[in-house]
Amino acid sequence: MARPLVVPVEEKVRIVLSVLAGEVTVAEAARRARVSEQSVGNWKRQFLEAGRTGLASGKSGPSTREGQLEAEIADLTQALGEATLQARVWKKSAEGRLGPSRTSR
Repeated sequence: MARPLVVPVEEKVRIVLSVLAGEVTVAEAARRARVSEQSVGNWKRQFLEAGRTGLASGKSGPSTREGQLEAEIADLTQALGEATLQARVWKKSAEGRLGPSRTSR
């Protein structure tokens, strides 16, 4: 059995918008993209549901999950900066007690 074709998101959006605009039928879009009509129908349904959810929530900003991920990125970035600074301090401290390292020549 052949592996299904992976269609990029941008292509899915273009296909769904052309179907919604009435430029092509679901069958024609599926044939052109070499996928099943069911796939195009699923993409259309998912596209419309996501739009409905966005309108219902009334939010134009990032989702709750996106906000959580952004906060986590900020925390990790800060922790990395602190760890880097601490490593530099330890290195300087060790060089002061032991003299310059042989690898730093």
